Amino acid sequence: MSKEITSREQDYSQWYNDLVLKGGLADYSAVRGCMVIKPYGFALWENMRDVLDRMFKDTGHQNAYFPLFVPKSLFEAEEKNAEGFAKECAVVTHYRLKNDPSQPGKLMVDPEARLEEELVVRPTSEAIIWNTYKGWIQSYRDLPILVNQWANVVRWEMRTRLFLRTAEFLWQEGHTAHASKEEAIEETRKMLDVYADFVENWMAVPVIKGVKSPNERFAGAEDTYCIEALMQDGKALQAGTSHFLGQNFAKAFDVKFSDKENKLDYVWATSWGVSTRLIGALVMAHSDDDGLILPPKIAPVQVVIVPIYKGDEQKALIDVKAHELVKKLKGLGISVKYDNSDNSRPGWKFAEYEMKGVPVRMAIGARDMQNNVVEVARRDTKEKQTVSMDGIEFYVQTLLEEIQLHIYNKAKTYRDEHITKADDWNTFVNLLDTKGGFISAHWDGTAETEEQIKEQTKATIRCIPLDAKEEAGKCILTGKPSSVRVLFARAY
Repeated sequence: MSKEITSREQDYSQWYNDLVLKGGLADYSAVRGCMVIKPYGFALWENMRDVLDRMFKDTGHQNAYFPLFVPKSLFEAEEKNAEGFAKECAVVTHYRLKNDPSQPGKLMVDPEARLEEELVVRPTSEAIIWNTYKGWIQSYRDLPILVNQWANVVRWEMRTRLFLRTAEFLWQEGHTAHASKEEAIEETRKMLDVYADFVENWMAVPVIKGVKSPNERFAGAEDTYCIEALMQDGKALQAGTSHFLGQNFAKAFDVKFSDKENKLDYVWATSWGVSTRLIGALVMAHSDDDGLILPPKIAPVQVVIVPIYKGDEQKALIDVKAHELVKKLKGLGISVKYDNSDNSRPGWKFAEYEMKGVPVRMAIGARDMQNNVVEVARRDTKEKQTVSMDGIEFYVQTLLEEIQLHIYNKAKTYRDEHITKADDWNTFVNLLDTKGGFISAHWDGTAETEEQIKEQTKATIRCIPLDAKEEAGKCILTGKPSSVRVLFARAY
Protein backbone atom coordinates (compact mmCIF):
# COMPACT_ATOMS: atom_id res chain seq x y z
CA MET A 1 0.00 0.00 0.00
CA SER A 2 2.76 2.49 0.95
CA LYS A 3 4.26 2.13 -2.55
CA GLU A 4 1.29 4.12 -3.80
CA ILE A 5 2.33 7.16 -1.76
CA THR A 6 5.00 9.51 -3.08
CA SER A 7 7.58 10.02 -0.32
CA ARG A 8 7.97 13.38 1.42
CA GLU A 9 11.58 13.56 0.31
CA GLN A 10 10.70 12.98 -3.32
CA ASP A 11 7.81 15.45 -3.66
CA TYR A 12 6.18 16.89 -0.55
CA SER A 13 3.29 18.42 -2.46
CA GLN A 14 2.45 15.16 -4.22
CA TRP A 15 2.84 13.25 -0.92
CA TYR A 16 0.21 15.54 0.61
CA ASN A 17 -2.21 15.04 -2.29
CA ASP A 18 -1.71 11.26 -2.20
CA LEU A 19 -2.56 11.16 1.51
CA VAL A 20 -5.70 13.27 1.18
CA LEU A 21 -6.99 11.16 -1.73
CA LYS A 22 -5.86 7.69 -0.63
CA GLY A 23 -6.58 8.31 3.04
CA GLY A 24 -10.21 8.87 2.00
CA LEU A 25 -10.44 12.49 3.22
CA ALA A 26 -11.47 14.27 0.00
CA ASP A 27 -11.82 14.02 -3.74
CA TYR A 28 -11.73 16.36 -6.70
CA SER A 29 -15.12 17.52 -7.97
CA ALA A 30 -16.73 18.43 -11.28
CA VAL A 31 -16.65 22.07 -10.16
CA ARG A 32 -13.33 23.72 -10.87
CA GLY A 33 -11.54 24.65 -7.65
CA CYS A 34 -14.05 22.92 -5.35
CA MET A 35 -13.62 19.64 -3.49
CA VAL A 36 -15.81 16.82 -2.27
CA ILE A 37 -15.21 16.06 1.40
CA LYS A 38 -15.61 12.28 1.72
CA PRO A 39 -17.32 10.64 4.72
CA TYR A 40 -14.04 9.88 6.53
CA GLY A 41 -12.80 13.47 6.03
CA PHE A 42 -16.18 14.85 7.05
CA ALA A 43 -16.21 12.69 10.21
CA LEU A 44 -12.86 14.27 11.08
CA TRP A 45 -14.29 17.76 10.44
CA GLU A 46 -17.37 16.94 12.54
CA ASN A 47 -15.15 15.90 15.46
CA MET A 48 -13.19 19.15 15.17
CA ARG A 49 -16.39 21.18 14.78
CA ASP A 50 -18.05 19.56 17.81
CA VAL A 51 -15.11 20.33 20.11
CA LEU A 52 -14.84 23.93 18.88
CA ASP A 53 -18.60 24.42 19.11
CA ARG A 54 -18.53 23.35 22.75
CA MET A 55 -15.59 25.70 23.43
CA PHE A 56 -17.48 28.62 21.85
CA LYS A 57 -20.61 27.90 23.89
CA ASP A 58 -18.53 27.58 27.07
CA THR A 59 -17.26 31.12 26.44
CA GLY A 60 -20.80 32.49 26.09
CA HIS A 61 -21.33 32.40 22.33
CA GLN A 62 -24.49 31.33 20.47
CA ASN A 63 -24.89 30.02 16.94
CA ALA A 64 -26.97 31.81 14.29
CA TYR A 65 -27.19 31.71 10.50
CA PHE A 66 -27.04 34.56 7.97
CA PRO A 67 -27.65 34.59 4.19
CA LEU A 68 -25.15 33.27 1.68
CA PHE A 69 -25.73 36.31 -0.56
CA VAL A 70 -24.59 39.86 0.21
CA PRO A 71 -26.04 42.76 -1.86
CA LYS A 72 -23.14 44.57 -3.57
CA SER A 73 -24.05 47.91 -1.93
CA LEU A 74 -23.71 46.35 1.53
CA PHE A 75 -20.51 44.60 0.56
CA GLU A 76 -18.86 47.83 -0.58
CA ALA A 77 -19.96 49.84 2.49
CA GLU A 78 -16.71 49.07 4.37
CA GLU A 79 -14.20 50.12 1.71
CA LYS A 80 -11.07 48.37 2.99
CA ASN A 81 -12.96 45.12 3.41
CA ALA A 82 -14.52 45.35 -0.07
CA GLU A 83 -11.16 46.17 -1.68
CA GLY A 84 -9.46 43.31 0.15
CA PHE A 85 -11.90 40.71 -1.21
CA ALA A 86 -12.96 42.30 -4.53
CA LYS A 87 -10.69 40.13 -6.69
CA GLU A 88 -11.97 36.83 -5.28
CA CYS A 89 -15.73 37.41 -5.28
CA ALA A 90 -18.22 35.23 -7.09
CA VAL A 91 -21.15 37.41 -8.20
CA VAL A 92 -24.78 36.49 -8.98
CA THR A 93 -26.19 38.67 -11.75
CA HIS A 94 -29.30 36.77 -12.98
CA TYR A 95 -32.04 34.70 -11.41
CA ARG A 96 -33.31 32.56 -14.30
CA LEU A 97 -32.34 30.33 -17.20
CA LYS A 98 -34.37 29.60 -20.33
CA ASN A 99 -34.25 27.29 -23.34
CA ASP A 100 -31.67 28.37 -25.89
CA PRO A 101 -33.49 28.82 -29.24
CA SER A 102 -30.26 28.40 -31.24
CA GLN A 103 -29.29 25.14 -29.48
CA PRO A 104 -32.20 22.74 -28.82
CA GLY A 105 -31.93 20.96 -25.48
CA LYS A 106 -29.50 23.57 -24.08
CA LEU A 107 -30.09 26.38 -21.61
CA MET A 108 -29.01 30.01 -21.59
CA VAL A 109 -29.14 32.83 -19.07
CA ASP A 110 -32.38 34.78 -19.54
CA PRO A 111 -31.21 38.35 -20.33
CA GLU A 112 -34.52 39.69 -19.02
CA ALA A 113 -33.90 38.15 -15.58
CA ARG A 114 -31.05 40.44 -14.60
CA LEU A 115 -31.03 41.34 -10.90
CA GLU A 116 -31.55 45.02 -10.05
CA GLU A 117 -28.55 44.73 -7.76
CA GLU A 118 -25.79 42.10 -8.01
CA LEU A 119 -25.37 39.69 -5.11
CA VAL A 120 -21.92 38.73 -3.86
CA VAL A 121 -21.58 35.11 -2.67
CA ARG A 122 -20.13 35.67 0.80
CA PRO A 123 -16.33 35.54 1.02
CA THR A 124 -16.90 36.50 4.70
CA SER A 125 -20.02 37.78 6.46
CA GLU A 126 -19.15 41.05 8.23
CA ALA A 127 -21.23 43.17 5.83
CA ILE A 128 -24.49 41.23 6.02
CA ILE A 129 -24.12 40.70 9.77
CA TRP A 130 -23.37 44.33 10.66
CA ASN A 131 -26.27 45.50 8.51
CA THR A 132 -28.43 43.13 10.59
CA TYR A 133 -26.91 44.24 13.92
CA LYS A 134 -28.06 47.79 13.16
CA GLY A 135 -31.62 46.62 13.91
CA TRP A 136 -30.59 44.66 17.00
CA ILE A 137 -28.61 47.31 18.86
CA GLN A 138 -29.98 50.50 20.39
CA SER A 139 -28.59 50.65 23.90
CA TYR A 140 -25.76 49.28 26.02
CA ARG A 141 -28.34 46.79 27.35
CA ASP A 142 -28.30 45.08 23.93
CA LEU A 143 -24.56 44.42 24.22
CA PRO A 144 -22.48 42.37 23.99
CA ILE A 145 -23.72 40.27 21.06
CA LEU A 146 -21.68 37.05 20.95
CA VAL A 147 -22.65 35.19 17.77
CA ASN A 148 -20.97 32.45 15.75
CA GLN A 149 -22.04 30.91 12.46
CA TRP A 150 -21.01 27.58 10.90
CA ALA A 151 -21.14 28.12 7.15
CA ASN A 152 -19.51 27.81 3.75
CA VAL A 153 -17.81 30.72 2.01
CA VAL A 154 -16.55 31.29 -1.52
CA ARG A 155 -13.24 32.93 -2.41
CA TRP A 156 -12.48 32.46 -6.08
CA GLU A 157 -9.08 30.80 -6.34
CA MET A 158 -7.28 29.99 -9.55
CA ARG A 159 -4.62 27.74 -8.02
CA THR A 160 -6.27 25.31 -5.64
CA ARG A 161 -5.12 22.52 -3.29
CA LEU A 162 -7.42 20.14 -1.43
CA PHE A 163 -8.27 21.58 2.01
CA LEU A 164 -5.53 24.24 1.88
CA ARG A 165 -7.00 26.47 -0.77
CA THR A 166 -10.33 25.79 -2.48
CA ALA A 167 -12.86 28.16 -4.04
CA GLU A 168 -15.51 27.01 -1.55
CA PHE A 169 -14.66 25.91 1.97
CA LEU A 170 -16.38 25.24 5.28
CA TRP A 171 -15.61 27.32 8.34
CA GLN A 172 -16.99 29.07 11.37
CA GLU A 173 -17.01 32.83 11.76
CA GLY A 174 -17.62 34.58 15.04
CA HIS A 175 -19.00 38.13 14.91
CA THR A 176 -19.26 40.01 18.19
CA ALA A 177 -20.39 43.51 19.17
CA HIS A 178 -19.22 45.34 22.31
CA ALA A 179 -19.73 48.55 24.26
CA SER A 180 -16.02 49.32 24.71
CA LYS A 181 -12.71 49.01 22.95
CA GLU A 182 -11.20 47.14 25.92
CA GLU A 183 -13.97 44.54 25.91
CA ALA A 184 -13.61 43.96 22.15
CA ILE A 185 -9.83 43.53 22.41
CA GLU A 186 -10.32 41.14 25.34
CA GLU A 187 -12.74 39.09 23.19
CA THR A 188 -10.26 39.02 20.28
CA ARG A 189 -7.50 37.71 22.54
CA LYS A 190 -9.81 35.24 24.31
CA MET A 191 -10.82 33.62 21.01
CA LEU A 192 -7.20 33.40 19.91
CA ASP A 193 -6.53 31.46 23.14
CA VAL A 194 -9.50 29.17 22.39
CA TYR A 195 -8.04 28.41 18.95
CA ALA A 196 -4.54 27.82 20.34
CA ASP A 197 -5.97 25.50 23.01
CA PHE A 198 -7.89 23.52 20.39
CA VAL A 199 -5.06 23.22 17.85
CA GLU A 200 -2.48 22.24 20.48
CA ASN A 201 -4.53 20.02 22.79
CA TRP A 202 -6.85 18.31 20.29
CA MET A 203 -4.99 18.49 16.98
CA ALA A 204 -1.57 18.07 18.68
CA VAL A 205 -0.08 20.86 16.55
CA PRO A 206 2.06 23.41 18.43
CA VAL A 207 1.36 27.04 17.50
CA ILE A 208 2.87 30.49 17.98
CA LYS A 209 0.44 33.24 18.99
CA GLY A 210 1.12 36.62 17.47
CA VAL A 211 -0.19 39.69 15.76
CA LYS A 212 0.00 40.29 12.01
CA SER A 213 1.95 43.14 10.43
CA PRO A 214 -0.27 45.86 8.83
CA ASN A 215 0.41 44.34 5.37
CA GLU A 216 -0.88 40.90 6.41
CA ARG A 217 -3.84 42.20 8.41
CA PHE A 218 -7.46 41.25 7.60
CA ALA A 219 -9.00 43.90 5.31
CA GLY A 220 -11.12 46.16 7.53
CA ALA A 221 -9.44 45.20 10.83
CA GLU A 222 -7.39 47.38 13.18
CA ASP A 223 -5.45 44.36 14.42
CA THR A 224 -5.31 40.72 13.37
CA TYR A 225 -4.14 38.13 15.89
CA CYS A 226 -3.14 34.73 14.59
CA ILE A 227 -1.83 31.30 15.44
CA GLU A 228 0.96 30.04 13.19
CA ALA A 229 1.94 26.39 12.81
CA LEU A 230 4.89 24.75 11.09
CA MET A 231 4.56 21.90 8.61
CA GLN A 232 7.11 19.10 8.08
CA ASP A 233 8.53 20.75 4.95
CA GLY A 234 9.52 23.83 6.96
CA LYS A 235 6.69 25.99 5.61
CA ALA A 236 4.35 27.88 7.93
CA LEU A 237 0.56 27.63 7.90
CA GLN A 238 -1.85 30.14 9.44
CA ALA A 239 -4.13 27.98 11.57
CA GLY A 240 -6.61 30.57 12.83
CA THR A 241 -7.21 34.33 13.05
CA SER A 242 -9.02 36.65 15.41
CA HIS A 243 -9.63 40.26 14.34
CA PHE A 244 -10.15 43.40 16.36
CA LEU A 245 -12.30 45.43 13.94
CA GLY A 246 -12.45 48.62 16.01
CA GLN A 247 -15.48 50.69 15.02
CA ASN A 248 -14.91 50.33 11.27
CA PHE A 249 -17.96 48.18 10.52
CA ALA A 250 -20.17 50.05 13.00
CA LYS A 251 -19.32 53.30 11.19
CA ALA A 252 -19.85 51.74 7.75
CA PHE A 253 -23.32 50.48 8.76
CA ASP A 254 -24.14 53.27 11.22
CA VAL A 255 -24.50 50.97 14.23
CA LYS A 256 -24.68 53.18 17.34
CA PHE A 257 -25.72 52.55 20.92
CA SER A 258 -26.56 54.84 23.83
CA ASP A 259 -24.25 54.19 26.78
CA LYS A 260 -25.06 54.40 30.51
CA GLU A 261 -24.68 58.21 30.39
CA ASN A 262 -27.12 58.25 27.46
CA LYS A 263 -24.35 59.32 25.06
CA LEU A 264 -24.36 57.85 21.53
CA ASP A 265 -21.29 55.97 20.36
CA TYR A 266 -20.35 53.48 17.64
CA VAL A 267 -20.21 49.81 18.62
CA TRP A 268 -16.87 47.97 18.85
CA ALA A 269 -16.48 44.75 16.86
CA THR A 270 -14.52 41.52 16.49
CA SER A 271 -14.57 38.62 14.06
CA TRP A 272 -12.69 35.32 14.19
CA GLY A 273 -12.57 32.10 12.19
CA VAL A 274 -11.01 28.74 11.43
CA SER A 275 -11.77 26.57 8.43
CA THR A 276 -11.43 23.10 6.87
CA ARG A 277 -7.86 24.24 6.14
CA LEU A 278 -7.11 22.84 9.61
CA ILE A 279 -7.50 19.35 8.12
CA GLY A 280 -4.66 20.21 5.73
CA ALA A 281 -2.56 21.35 8.68
CA LEU A 282 -3.28 18.11 10.51
CA VAL A 283 -2.21 15.97 7.54
CA MET A 284 1.00 17.92 6.94
CA ALA A 285 2.10 18.29 10.55
CA HIS A 286 1.96 14.62 11.58
CA SER A 287 1.69 12.11 8.74
CA ASP A 288 4.46 9.90 7.32
CA ASP A 289 5.25 8.07 4.09
CA ASP A 290 2.87 5.20 4.97
CA GLY A 291 -0.21 7.37 5.39
CA LEU A 292 -2.06 9.60 7.78
CA ILE A 293 -1.28 9.88 11.48
CA LEU A 294 -4.30 11.24 13.34
CA PRO A 295 -4.31 12.41 16.96
CA PRO A 296 -6.61 10.10 19.00
CA LYS A 297 -8.68 12.98 20.43
CA ILE A 298 -10.18 13.82 17.03
CA ALA A 299 -9.63 10.64 14.98
CA PRO A 300 -12.94 9.38 13.49
CA VAL A 301 -11.97 5.85 14.56
CA GLN A 302 -9.60 5.55 17.54
CA VAL A 303 -9.25 1.76 17.61
CA VAL A 304 -9.75 -0.87 14.92
CA ILE A 305 -9.96 -4.59 15.71
CA VAL A 306 -8.99 -7.06 12.98
CA PRO A 307 -9.71 -10.80 13.40
CA ILE A 308 -7.28 -13.39 12.01
CA TYR A 309 -8.91 -16.79 11.48
CA LYS A 310 -9.17 -19.94 9.38
CA GLY A 311 -12.72 -21.08 8.81
CA ASP A 312 -16.10 -20.09 10.19
CA GLU A 313 -15.65 -21.87 13.51
CA GLN A 314 -12.64 -19.78 14.53
CA LYS A 315 -14.34 -16.63 13.22
CA ALA A 316 -17.42 -17.26 15.37
CA LEU A 317 -15.30 -17.61 18.53
CA ILE A 318 -13.29 -14.47 17.77
CA ASP A 319 -16.50 -12.53 16.97
CA VAL A 320 -17.82 -13.22 20.49
CA LYS A 321 -14.58 -12.03 22.13
CA ALA A 322 -14.29 -8.99 19.85
CA HIS A 323 -17.86 -7.85 20.52
CA GLU A 324 -17.15 -8.01 24.28
CA LEU A 325 -14.05 -5.92 23.70
CA VAL A 326 -15.95 -3.38 21.58
CA LYS A 327 -18.50 -2.98 24.37
CA LYS A 328 -15.80 -2.39 27.01
CA LEU A 329 -13.98 0.18 24.85
CA LYS A 330 -17.20 2.03 23.96
CA GLY A 331 -18.03 2.09 27.69
CA LEU A 332 -14.92 4.26 28.14
CA GLY A 333 -16.01 6.60 25.34
CA ILE A 334 -13.53 5.19 22.82
CA SER A 335 -14.65 5.04 19.18
CA VAL A 336 -13.93 1.55 17.85
CA LYS A 337 -14.52 -0.41 14.68
CA TYR A 338 -14.56 -4.20 14.46
CA ASP A 339 -13.67 -5.09 10.88
CA ASN A 340 -14.75 -8.70 10.39
CA SER A 341 -15.66 -8.25 6.73
CA ASP A 342 -14.50 -11.22 4.70
CA ASN A 343 -13.89 -9.40 1.41
CA SER A 344 -10.22 -8.60 2.16
CA ARG A 345 -7.28 -10.25 3.90
CA PRO A 346 -5.91 -9.11 7.29
CA GLY A 347 -2.70 -7.79 5.68
CA TRP A 348 -4.72 -5.56 3.33
CA LYS A 349 -6.78 -4.28 6.29
CA PHE A 350 -3.62 -3.50 8.27
CA ALA A 351 -2.29 -1.40 5.37
CA GLU A 352 -5.66 0.31 4.88
CA TYR A 353 -5.98 1.41 8.53
CA GLU A 354 -2.35 2.47 8.58
CA MET A 355 -3.09 4.65 5.54
CA LYS A 356 -6.14 6.11 7.30
CA GLY A 357 -4.16 6.95 10.42
CA VAL A 358 -6.23 4.96 12.93
CA PRO A 359 -4.25 5.45 16.19
CA VAL A 360 -4.51 1.88 17.58
CA ARG A 361 -4.91 -1.43 15.77
CA MET A 362 -5.71 -4.67 17.60
CA ALA A 363 -5.37 -8.12 16.02
CA ILE A 364 -6.97 -11.25 17.52
CA GLY A 365 -6.18 -14.72 16.25
CA ALA A 366 -7.20 -18.21 17.39
CA ARG A 367 -3.95 -18.70 19.32
CA ASP A 368 -4.36 -15.29 20.99
CA MET A 369 -7.78 -16.43 22.20
CA GLN A 370 -6.25 -19.54 23.81
CA ASN A 371 -3.55 -17.43 25.51
CA ASN A 372 -6.04 -14.67 26.51
CA VAL A 373 -3.91 -12.02 24.74
CA VAL A 374 -4.25 -9.58 21.87
CA GLU A 375 -1.68 -7.87 19.63
CA VAL A 376 -1.81 -4.07 19.97
CA ALA A 377 -0.05 -1.85 17.38
CA ARG A 378 0.19 1.94 17.59
CA ARG A 379 0.14 3.95 14.37
CA ASP A 380 2.51 6.76 15.41
CA THR A 381 5.61 4.66 16.24
CA LYS A 382 4.59 1.32 14.62
CA GLU A 383 5.41 -0.47 17.90
CA LYS A 384 3.55 -3.70 18.64
CA GLN A 385 2.86 -5.32 22.03
CA THR A 386 1.18 -8.54 23.08
CA VAL A 387 -1.15 -7.57 25.91
CA SER A 388 -3.35 -9.61 28.27
CA MET A 389 -7.08 -9.33 27.57
CA ASP A 390 -7.73 -8.72 31.27
CA GLY A 391 -8.32 -4.99 31.69
CA ILE A 392 -7.22 -4.38 28.06
CA GLU A 393 -9.68 -1.48 27.75
CA PHE A 394 -7.78 0.52 30.40
CA TYR A 395 -4.46 -0.29 28.71
CA VAL A 396 -5.87 1.09 25.43
CA GLN A 397 -7.28 4.18 27.15
CA THR A 398 -3.83 5.03 28.56
CA LEU A 399 -2.16 4.19 25.25
CA LEU A 400 -4.40 6.67 23.39
CA GLU A 401 -3.36 9.42 25.83
CA GLU A 402 0.30 8.50 25.32
CA ILE A 403 -0.08 8.62 21.53
CA GLN A 404 -1.74 12.06 21.70
CA LEU A 405 1.16 13.40 23.78
CA HIS A 406 3.83 11.74 21.66
CA ILE A 407 2.41 13.18 18.42
CA TYR A 408 2.36 16.67 19.96
CA ASN A 409 5.89 16.41 21.40
CA LYS A 410 7.30 15.19 18.10
CA ALA A 411 5.74 18.14 16.23
CA LYS A 412 6.92 20.57 18.94
CA THR A 413 10.50 19.29 18.84
CA TYR A 414 10.56 19.75 15.06
CA ARG A 415 9.03 23.25 15.35
CA ASP A 416 11.43 24.35 18.13
CA GLU A 417 14.44 23.12 16.14
CA HIS A 418 13.19 25.21 13.20
CA ILE A 419 13.03 28.62 14.85
CA THR A 420 16.34 30.21 13.95
CA LYS A 421 17.76 33.71 14.47
CA ALA A 422 19.21 35.61 11.55
CA ASP A 423 21.04 38.92 11.97
CA ASP A 424 22.12 39.65 8.38
CA TRP A 425 20.66 39.26 4.92
CA ASN A 426 22.91 36.44 3.69
CA THR A 427 22.19 34.28 6.72
CA PHE A 428 18.47 35.00 6.32
CA VAL A 429 18.36 33.93 2.65
CA ASN A 430 20.60 30.92 3.29
CA LEU A 431 18.37 29.70 6.14
CA LEU A 432 15.24 30.04 4.00
CA ASP A 433 16.81 28.00 1.22
CA THR A 434 18.51 25.29 3.28
CA LYS A 435 16.70 24.88 6.60
CA GLY A 436 13.31 26.59 6.29
CA GLY A 437 11.06 27.01 9.30
CA PHE A 438 10.55 30.25 11.21
CA ILE A 439 13.32 32.81 11.00
CA SER A 440 13.45 35.26 13.86
CA ALA A 441 14.83 38.53 12.53
CA HIS A 442 14.67 42.30 12.88
CA TRP A 443 12.51 44.37 10.51
CA ASP A 444 12.30 48.16 10.29
CA GLY A 445 8.51 48.19 10.59
CA THR A 446 7.75 49.55 7.10
CA ALA A 447 5.42 47.98 4.55
CA GLU A 448 7.95 48.75 1.77
CA THR A 449 10.66 46.66 3.40
CA GLU A 450 8.24 43.84 4.07
CA GLU A 451 7.16 43.89 0.40
CA GLN A 452 10.78 43.88 -0.81
CA ILE A 453 11.66 40.90 1.38
CA LYS A 454 8.62 39.04 0.05
CA GLU A 455 9.50 39.82 -3.58
CA GLN A 456 13.10 38.72 -3.18
CA THR A 457 12.59 35.58 -1.07
CA LYS A 458 8.84 34.66 -1.10
CA ALA A 459 9.00 34.86 2.71
CA THR A 460 6.39 36.85 4.63
CA ILE A 461 6.14 38.07 8.19
CA ARG A 462 4.03 35.33 9.78
CA CYS A 463 3.56 37.25 13.00
CA ILE A 464 5.03 39.47 15.67
CA PRO A 465 4.95 36.97 18.57
CA LEU A 466 2.85 38.07 21.57
CA ASP A 467 5.69 37.03 23.87
CA ALA A 468 8.42 38.81 21.82
CA LYS A 469 11.03 40.52 24.01
CA GLU A 470 12.15 44.05 23.24
CA GLU A 471 15.72 44.15 21.95
CA ALA A 472 17.64 46.69 19.92
CA GLY A 473 18.71 45.45 16.51
CA LYS A 474 19.02 46.29 12.84
CA CYS A 475 16.61 45.37 10.04
CA ILE A 476 18.04 42.48 8.00
CA LEU A 477 17.34 44.26 4.71
CA THR A 478 17.76 48.00 5.34
CA GLY A 479 19.94 48.08 8.47
CA LYS A 480 17.55 50.59 10.05
CA PRO A 481 16.93 50.30 13.80
CA SER A 482 14.34 47.82 15.11
CA SER A 483 13.15 47.10 18.66
CA VAL A 484 11.74 43.59 18.29
CA ARG A 485 12.28 40.42 16.26
CA VAL A 486 9.45 39.13 14.06
CA LEU A 487 8.98 35.65 12.56
CA PHE A 488 9.46 35.24 8.83
CA ALA A 489 8.71 32.07 6.85
CA ARG A 490 7.61 30.83 3.48
CA ALA A 491 4.01 29.79 3.93
CA TYR A 492 0.95 28.00 2.55
